[in-house]
Amino acid sequence: MRQIVLDTETTGLEPEQGHRIIEIGCVEVADRELTGRHYHVYINPEREVEDSAIEVHGITNEFLADKPTFREIADEFLEFIRGAELIIHNAPFDVGFMDHEFGMLDGGYPRTTDVCGIRDSLVMARSKHPGQKNNLDVLCRRYGIDNSNRELHGALLDAEILALVYLAMTGGQTALSLGEAEDGQDAGTEIRRLDPGRSPLAVPEADEEELNAHRAFLDGMAAKTNVLWDEQGIS
Repeated sequence: MRQIVLDTETTGLEPEQGHRIIEIGCVEVADRELTGRHYHVYINPEREVEDSAIEVHGITNEFLADKPTFREIADEFLEFIRGAELIIHNAPFDVGFMDHEFGMLDGGYPRTTDVCGIRDSLVMARSKHPGQKNNLDVLCRRYGIDNSNRELHGALLDAEILALVYLAMTGGQTALSLGEAEDGQDAGTEIRRLDPGRSPLAVPEADEEELNAHRAFLDGMAAKTNVLWDEQGIS
């Protein structure tokens, strides 16, 4: 199944209080690999961004002033996610905002669950690591994911990081490298298969002296305690 790892940034915490989406970031995963396809957009929310939200993501009202509205990007966004399984950390938050945005538009836009499957990676993490913190930064440390560029929250960066965390959390190691290539990139492990026509390995057999030494060792153990091979007549 085609999977889309998705994250949003918003003006505040509650769509019921009129808060809106200001950034959407999505990355595509197929066959447990990032495909390179992504969707990313900043959105003019047609309202002020709360100061507390700006402290989290750093996206200001001035920056958003010339960006498209959700109405202008709704069709292309819906087309990108349609039919996919969305992987979202704390899915009710993002899906709630998406449904709120679609619901404000004319034209009978669907609810997110009508066109996409939803998988909540936070629920998965809590199941795998009960009683522990399971925010994205903690999961990165737990699974060895580099998030050193994550000084502020950003939808596309967070979606990319979450994709790596999800792959590690659901399948363990996603790539194995034992060195670096000349360009500094990790060098993948090469699988070498042996020639089926090769000569069989020689299997050496013990000589009489080695067999006598082995018997003497077993006899010495049997003299000190009851042993299984002595009871069963094994020599």
